[in-house]
Parts: sequence; structure tokens; C-alpha cells
Amino acid sequence: MGTFLSKYLNYKNICIQCHDNPDADALASGFALYRFYKSKGAEVRFIYGGKRKMTKPNLLMMVDKLDIPVEYETESVDCDLLITTDCRYGESNVSHFDAPKVVVIDHHQSDESINEDCLIRSNLASCSTIVWDLLLKEGFDVNADEQLATALYYGLYTDSSAFEELFHPMDRDMRDLLERDDKLIFRLINTNLSVDEMGIASRALVNQMISNDKRYSVIEAEECDPNILGVISDFVIQVDRIDTCIAYNPNQGGYKLSVRSCVNLTKANELAEFICSGLGGGGGHINKAGGFISASAFEKCHGTKSMTDYLCEKLDEYLEMYEVIHAAEYDIDISDMDKYVKKPFSIGYVKASDILSPGTPILIRTLEGDVERKISMDLYLMVGIEGEVYPIMREKFLSSYEPTSAEPDITFDYEPTIRDNIYGEVYKLTDYMKPCVATGQTRIYAKKLDHRVKVFTAWDKDRYYRGEIGDYLAVREDDMHDIYVIRGRIFDKTYEPGGDE
Repeated sequence: MGTFLSKYLNYKNICIQCHDNPDADALASGFALYRFYKSKGAEVRFIYGGKRKMTKPNLLMMVDKLDIPVEYETESVDCDLLITTDCRYGESNVSHFDAPKVVVIDHHQSDESINEDCLIRSNLASCSTIVWDLLLKEGFDVNADEQLATALYYGLYTDSSAFEELFHPMDRDMRDLLERDDKLIFRLINTNLSVDEMGIASRALVNQMISNDKRYSVIEAEECDPNILGVISDFVIQVDRIDTCIAYNPNQGGYKLSVRSCVNLTKANELAEFICSGLGGGGGHINKAGGFISASAFEKCHGTKSMTDYLCEKLDEYLEMYEVIHAAEYDIDISDMDKYVKKPFSIGYVKASDILSPGTPILIRTLEGDVERKISMDLYLMVGIEGEVYPIMREKFLSSYEPTSAEPDITFDYEPTIRDNIYGEVYKLTDYMKPCVATGQTRIYAKKLDHRVKVFTAWDKDRYYRGEIGDYLAVREDDMHDIYVIRGRIFDKTYEPGGDE
């Protein structure tokens, strides 16, 4: 079944163009498009423009060892179709060539309108991920081509600061599934830093701003490869007086951010999301994350304010705006909470031991992030109406739900999976999922939040669950320490008032 790429198979003379001074992601995504259309019998060129040729040693090695047929072009191109990858015309870092038809594949934020020939997925960490997903949908076996798989893996690696800024589960899926040349990846990683870039890092460290009372640092760097920001923030977070840090620099169309946290009260991915909200996008891991802020969006909202001042203000705001609840020790006041029951929606459940043996360490992958658990006979995984996954123990499952024959009423943006952390096998929860409905016997007390909270649940005392204004704080009627957060939109769909019978 064809998708976006197959729409253009009638063009027989195609030019793939990445941005000037290309990085590994641009080279990898362009290489993948080149391979695909070449396999379909088209005449294909892969080019980049600009004032100078590539000089970075890791990129020259990448092109040489992976046989990437990229050409430096400054004159003109002769083609029926031109596809820009990891960029789009109108941006300052891409040379313009006349072509009868132009298609765009990119992952950078854009204020421009998107048409049917423009595929922008700014929620993904790399353009390599977009093209990988497109190839899968075309039935193109990427792992049959080790050079291509290695290129895509390295493209994601570099654009996500060594996999520390993976915003979406699809990025993590590509990282895990590509069968690459690890020896070459190791060589590329260790050919990445130039003497000039070492100077950029040292100058940034000398001029960093430190808040002694709130234990954070903000570091401005010159324009550089995203990996250098990761090097800087990784170094700064090791300082004994710093719990949180943000390194940033001007980048294509805006500012690139690298975020670090070494305390469980601050998740780096949520801090990045908070800072970039409305201006770009952010995400990643609990301790290491990143983001992008659009220059035009920032100027529109904040005028001439410096990025350092903005980041300090947002850090101050973030560190002060949450009530912290440790559920295991918290005495919750239910006097201002109402009683609710779950509506009889058909949702999904999986008995974890039906997939893997008890004791097996697993990684649960969902849109909300990755969660690690161990399989036990009593562990069940619930799949909610938006594909959200949450663990529940057998005793509570049996008292709260019962099997049904009705099809689960679930809408997926991303199908949740679990991975065997010993052997690496991946299992879709939907392949094992059975339908169930709430019995109506278990009630909760809940109230809509008028302030933000971080809840460390009784079953996970090391990681918090964030509640925003409009979400609900809930506690089970039969366990006053089973306190948790329910997203507002999900609560409104799945709960109804329920007093005593």
C-alpha cells in the first residue's frame, strides 16, 4: 500500500536536496530517499549547496564509509521533481534551485501553511525518523541495507544529542530496531568534536549563569552542532551546586536547547516541554532532554528579551509552581472531593505473564514515555481510551473490572508495546489485549485541580506524575494512599458522579 513517497513514483528524474553545510540527519534522510527512488527505477541525484563544501571529519567519514552519493552543487539542477529533506525553501540555510515541482520533508517547526506536497512532523527528533517511517509504510526493508540502516541510526543519534532528546516513541522504535554497523557508529561518534568546537564549549562554560539559591545554570553557546550542547550540559550537571541546567544556542530558525536534571523533583523532559510550550517543542528523557524554540514565535511573544533572561524566568516559575505529594505518606483531605465511578466503557487489559515469564524485566513504551517494570503473576497492564497504559495489581484489577465481549473503545495515536529487556524482543500490547469494563463497585474521590501538582504514587516512589490545572487529583475509596492524577480530557470521558448505593 503506497503512502506519501509513492505519490511521486511517476517522476523519473528526481533531485534530493538537503540543507547547506549538511549534518548527519540531513545526509541520512536524503540518502534514504535516494535509495528508495533509485530502487524504483528513477534517475536520482542527491545534492547540497551553499558557500562551502562539508569539512567536518565525522561527516566526511560517514559519506565515504556508507557510500552516500551526495554532490556539492552551486549552479543549477535539471529534474522533474525536487525533494528537500531536513529543510525547506525560504529558510536561511538552504540554497534555492529552480524546479518544476518541489516536495518538502522536514521535522523543524514552521509558521508556513502545509500543503499536500509538504510533510512536516515537528514532534519527531530527526528527519531520519520521518523517512524511516515512510519507508516502512512502503514495505521497503531498511535492515536489508546495512549502510542505510547505519546512516539513519547515526542521523537520529546526532540530532537527538546522543539519543538524550527523543521526543516520540517512534524515534525510540527506530533506534531500537535498526540493524546497523556498531563499529562504524563508534568511529563516527569519536570523530565528532573539532578543536574549534572544543573552544566553543570552553567559552560557553566560562560565561555560564548560575543561580546559587535555586541550584540551576543557564549556558549560552555560539552556533554549533547540537552534540556540542549535549557535551556542555553533561559537564555542567556534574557540578555539586547545580541540580538543573540548560545549554542553548542559535540554530536553524531559532534556538536549540539541551536540558539536564539530576534530582527526581524535576524531569528534564517535562521542563523542556514547559519551556518550549507555545514557542516550539521539547521532550526527551527524565534526566536528559532537549527542545527547540522558534525565533519568530519567540520575538512575537517576548520582543527583544534575551533568551538567557527568558530561560531563567521559566526555570524560576517551574521550580515554584508545583505542590509535591508523596502518596505513601500523604494524608489526603477528601472533604472537598466528590465521589465518582468509571463509566462502563470497554477498554483493554493484558495479563503481563501471558506475554513473558515472571521475573523478566520489561520496558513499557507509550506516548507518555517509557516505564520499566518486572513481569509478575499479579501484574496487569491497563490500556485506556487514548492508548494510555498504566500498571495495576491483580487484586485491584479483579475488584475493579470484569471481562466483556464488547470491542475496546480505544483510539491510538501510537500503539503501546513492551520490550523484553533481556533479549530485546518487542511485543504489541494489542496482540494480547482483552476487553473489560469497570464493575462500578470501586469508587474514587476526585477534584479538579486549580493548581499544579507532582504526585509520587505509592507504587512508584521515585518518579512523579504531573497534574496540570484542569486535570483531576484522585484517590481510591478503598485505599486512601492510592493517589494519582487523571488527565482532564480522559476524566471527563470516563468518569461520572457516583454516590453510595
